[in-house]
Order: sequence, then C-alpha cells, then structure tokens
Amino acid sequence: MSTVQAGASVHRSHGGFELEAIEKASVDELRALQLARLKASVGHAYQNVPHYRQSFDAAGVRPQDLRTLEDLGRFPFTVKTDLRDNYPFRMFAVPRDKVVRIHASSGTTGKPTVVGYTAADIDNWANLVARSIRASGARPGDIVHVSYGYGLFTGGLGAHYGAERLGLTVVPFGGGQTERQVQLIRDLAPDIIMVTPSYMLAIADEFEREGLDPKACSLRIGIFGAEPWTNEMRREIEGRMAIDAVDIYGLSEVMGPGVANECIETKDGPTIWEDHFYPEIIHPETGEVLPEGEFGELVFTSLTKEALPIIRYRTRDLTRLLPGTARTMRRMQKITGRSDDMMIVRGVNVFPSQIEELILQRPNLSPHYVCELGKEGPMDTLTVRVELKPEAHTDGSGVRGAETALAHAIKSYIGVNAKVKVEPTGSIERSVGKAKRVIDHRPKGD
Repeated sequence: MSTVQAGASVHRSHGGFELEAIEKASVDELRALQLARLKASVGHAYQNVPHYRQSFDAAGVRPQDLRTLEDLGRFPFTVKTDLRDNYPFRMFAVPRDKVVRIHASSGTTGKPTVVGYTAADIDNWANLVARSIRASGARPGDIVHVSYGYGLFTGGLGAHYGAERLGLTVVPFGGGQTERQVQLIRDLAPDIIMVTPSYMLAIADEFEREGLDPKACSLRIGIFGAEPWTNEMRREIEGRMAIDAVDIYGLSEVMGPGVANECIETKDGPTIWEDHFYPEIIHPETGEVLPEGEFGELVFTSLTKEALPIIRYRTRDLTRLLPGTARTMRRMQKITGRSDDMMIVRGVNVFPSQIEELILQRPNLSPHYVCELGKEGPMDTLTVRVELKPEAHTDGSGVRGAETALAHAIKSYIGVNAKVKVEPTGSIERSVGKAKRVIDHRPKGD
C-alpha cells in the first residue's frame, strides 16, 4: 500500500493535529485510489449480496464493466426500500458472525433499515469521525460533550468513538434532560458539543431561562448534523453561543456521521471524505448524472465498507458538488433540504429551509417553528407556527404585524399563500433529536 493509501500523517492541521496525506494528495492520486477501491467494492457487493447480483444482472452490467469512474453511472441505484425489502440481514456481504455492530433507523414509515459493521468498518468509522472532529478545529486535550442520541441511532456512538480515537475526553450524555445538560456544561467545561442544531437552540434557551449567558460558557465549537440547517441558523447559533458552528454530514445507510465535514478554516460546505465515499449528483426525476456544480440529488457509493457495501445509494439530500478548498477532496454545498421533505402546496414546491431563512431574517422571531399542511375543500393550506423570541416585547398589534410581514415574505419569495401564527415562547414542541418541521394533516392519499 502506498503512503497515500496508508494515510500517513505528513501535514499539520490548525488544531495541532497532523493531517493524513490523502487529505492533501493530488487529484490524480485521489482518483486513482478511488477507482481501485470502487472496483473492489462493486465486485464485493456483486459476489456476496444477492440483491446486487440480481440488480446488476437485470441492468446488464458486471463488475468488470467498471473501467473508469464515469462507468459507475451505468450501474443501478440503491434506494431505502431495497434495504427494507431485504430486512434484516440480506444486504450483508459478510457472514453474520463477522458483524460486530448493528444500527437501525427508526422505521417510522415502515420496517427499519438495518446496517451492519465489521471490526474493520468500526475502525474506519472511528478514524473518519476523528478526522471530522479534527477538521472542525479540535485541539489536544479538548473535552467533547456528545448530545446525539445513543443506541440504534448512529449519531451518539459514531461521535463517541471518533472523539476517543482522536484522543479527546468524551462526556457521553445523549439527548434530553436539558437542565442537566446545562449543569454539566457549566461544571465540566467542555470545549466541543456534538448535537443537532435544533437541540442546540433548546440548550441555549435553557441557559437563558436560568438567567445565564450562553456566550459565557466554555464551549468553543459546535459540530452539528443529523438534520438540514441553513447558514442563517449557523449565524443564529454562533451569535447566541459565541462558538464556531460546523456542519457534519452522514447517514446510517452509508456509514453514519463522518461521511463529510466542514473545515473550520473555511466553513464553506462539508468536505466529502472521498477516499472512502464516491459522490455523484443526479437529476432527482430522471436519474441522469449531472455535471459537477449543478444542483440535484446526492448519491453515494462506499469504497471501503465490508459488512454493508452500498452502491449508488440515493440519499434524497439536495445539493451540488464543489471543488475542494481546505482539502483536495470535493465539497458539497450545505444541505438545507431533502426531496422527501419537500412540501407541494397548490403546485408549488416548498422546503422548510426556505421558511426558516425568512423567519431568521426577522429580529422578533425565534428559530422554533413548524409547518402544518391541511385542506380547505380541495385546496391545500399551509400554516406556519413560529415563536416570538423571549426578549421580544410585542403587543397584540405587533404580533399581527409580524404575522402579516412573514406571510407577505413567504408569498413574495416562495410564491405560496401561508397563514402565519406567531405564538408565545415555548409553544412549539422541542425535539431532543431531529426537529420535526412538517406536520401533514391532509387526508392520506392526497
């Protein structure tokens, strides 16, 4: 194995940790490594997973047809229903007794998607999350407060193993118990918090409820993921907490957190760890591979996974690929929406992130909001419930003015009529994990 493939540390990072050679390798070196690993991963999937053998055969392709990176576009996609249809273990490419860890999705819309990891998969995962935390600006000796949920969700254990692999001190708190979260942040003085951005706002609210200034706490860095969030949300968090807010990306079907991560020196979209994951952007409706820089649906192929190789997995996340800046590897534009989060209101496509962006431009409104869909006769309706900021001293006429202004902005910038309800602080249910931004009250089948 070459020095680059072995990941020998030869470059110095801003935080005092050394970068791996592959992070600064030439594009040619990176593409050569990707092609070698891609051929191995596609062959591994075809030889050991009946689903892939059947889908490749049906599409008229074989692993030996993969001669260039561009040839990957000839192979069929993998979608979430494929994992559910092969529940629980039929997508595994190794004997079950070689699987040392199992995670699963919540299964709220059907059977959960089950993912497995060999010992080598867990080792790679820990290394990649460590790389992500280092890219976020971690320094030797830092304490990491993990508020992602532990258990079948990949967030908590993924963050935990990565922080330990980097040699940091971990506080494995998990989600919930917001008052105690604040107490331990005050008592243990962590430097880094890993949590969903929406729950970070709940923690900030609790600081303020207790009469404490969140800016005065020990936190220096927040590594936020598991849900789409906008740059307006970044500015809100950074302003309230006086921290650097950095985006980590991942999904359980591909690995978990640590597939990509922003670099603190640029904060210009997550850098994809391309030595382990090959990205494509496709047209969400036609499946056509789009040129670099065009907006579409993100697709990933794993390059090193043993237990669950994933070939051309449709993430439903909407973004574009961008050239590398802080690293050789390509970035993706910050993900602020998913094709399956999109609301269609009277024929207009609406994403919660578009609503969020307009809310955060208004000084009296908080980032706590929910979009409710309903029906009036045959017509769709959209109601946006949003809270006042705790410090906003607004009377009835001021509330009505805020409602009218936001409704006008939604109509002007998004093109739909929405009813806006501005509600007192604490009215919107807080989530300790992924925030639920859309509630659809429309009859099923509409």
